[in-house]
Amino acid sequence: MTTTQETGLDQPLLRELELGDLRLPNRVVMAPLTRARAENPGLVPNGLNAAYYGQRAAAGLIISEGTWVSPRAIGFVNVPGIWTEAQVAGWRLVTAAVHARGGRIVQQLWHTGAVSHPDHHGGALPAGPSAVNPHEMSFTADGPKATLTPREMTSAEIEETVDDFRTAAANARRAGFDGVEIGAPGTALVPQFLNPRLNLRTDRYGGDRAGRRRLLLEIVDAVAEPWDGRRVGVRLSPHWTSGDRFTADEGVLADYDELVSELNRHPVAYLHLRGPGPAAPGAAPDLAPFTRYRSRFDGPLIVNHGFDRASANTAVETGTADAVSFGAHFIANPDLVTRFAVGRELAVGDPATYYSGGSRGYADYPVSG
Repeated sequence: MTTTQETGLDQPLLRELELGDLRLPNRVVMAPLTRARAENPGLVPNGLNAAYYGQRAAAGLIISEGTWVSPRAIGFVNVPGIWTEAQVAGWRLVTAAVHARGGRIVQQLWHTGAVSHPDHHGGALPAGPSAVNPHEMSFTADGPKATLTPREMTSAEIEETVDDFRTAAANARRAGFDGVEIGAPGTALVPQFLNPRLNLRTDRYGGDRAGRRRLLLEIVDAVAEPWDGRRVGVRLSPHWTSGDRFTADEGVLADYDELVSELNRHPVAYLHLRGPGPAAPGAAPDLAPFTRYRSRFDGPLIVNHGFDRASANTAVETGTADAVSFGAHFIANPDLVTRFAVGRELAVGDPATYYSGGSRGYADYPVSG
């Protein structure tokens, strides 16, 4: 018997979707992908970036690479920003290329906090929720370097960071984006504040679950101000495990339970969840972790990590998710939506070019014939 996921254009992934105030022609979302191609002192997007995103405009929605909201947010070499007029102008090239091909694109706003390095800040220590080393790596011009014990952010610096996100959201709108996504997955600044191992504060931004999530909720409200309607998404990764500071134990998952429920009381257009991924290579992702949060969030849900065409269709068809985002598949398959529609084999990307190489391994993947 033939199921809907095997009948080409009738796949659940290819159905239209309302995502906040956006209408998507399909549910194949391009996940945010750090590609480190802003190789200039001003971290300004350019024509190469525009070509790359424009090639992938058939996605139901493109979520841009994580983009620095200010110089103090930097924690990875050659990643673009959105705080200067030159950067806004550079991003206009990108959004124009996507819109010219009928696409939609939102900008992910990013801050690495303590998971940075003095090399990114003129020798100064980066700041985090508390003076606790996250035990991660920061990618610098001289290669990966271990993080150090950061400074504890002052209350004034936290307020300035919220303002940085607000300004970045306004700049994203001026640059032609269709919305923004708050990048709060993995080891970034927001999950540092959510993490009881890294956030030892006793002020209003720490102390308990409500305090630890306050920064994210203030950012959500601030970022929504420059937009009319529901154009702000939030990306979280409750199951992220890394080193000895980031572990997805039941206490952490319970923190995220409350956080996701609280998001319903804020202007969030969609929730974007990165799951734990498949249990083994080639296996389908476990949908249970997504179901846990699906029952708590009232709006549209995008799921991510380890999905292929079949498992993504299953996630949508069963109601576990409204859309599925793909990262690595979009690197080597700018025509991913077409390949899914006709059941064509997917190309495989070259990891050696993920974070360097100019056009090679970036904007030179062919469209299937």
